[in-house]
Amino acid sequence: MTTEPSLLARCVRAFDVDDLAAIEVGVGCTRIDLPSGKHVRIWIVDMAPGAQWPHVDQHDAQGEEVFVVSGELIEGEQRYGAGHFLSFAPHSRHRPRTESGVRLFGFNLRE
Repeated sequence: MTTEPSLLARCVRAFDVDDLAAIEVGVGCTRIDLPSGKHVRIWIVDMAPGAQWPHVDQHDAQGEEVFVVSGELIEGEQRYGAGHFLSFAPHSRHRPRTESGVRLFGFNLRE
């Protein structure tokens, strides 16, 4: 089944994420907020080699999900390379870091 190009153009919003504005969160840490619906917050985080998230990230009752796109994420003593999916429990907290640099794709549900 194929979709008529004009119909597809009305149904799909496409973005090159590297063209969207990045917000500096801390030294070596940036976040790109992606367009999304009102019940989910979707974002990409880039951390430079040697960077650590500037504060303890504390989650609400919805928790947080993260996919490691490239590089390596370090949580405590655990290392997660590209392709790992992490699901943080409700009310959990963490302070990620990286030695090699990392790009994360993540989302938080909103009530």
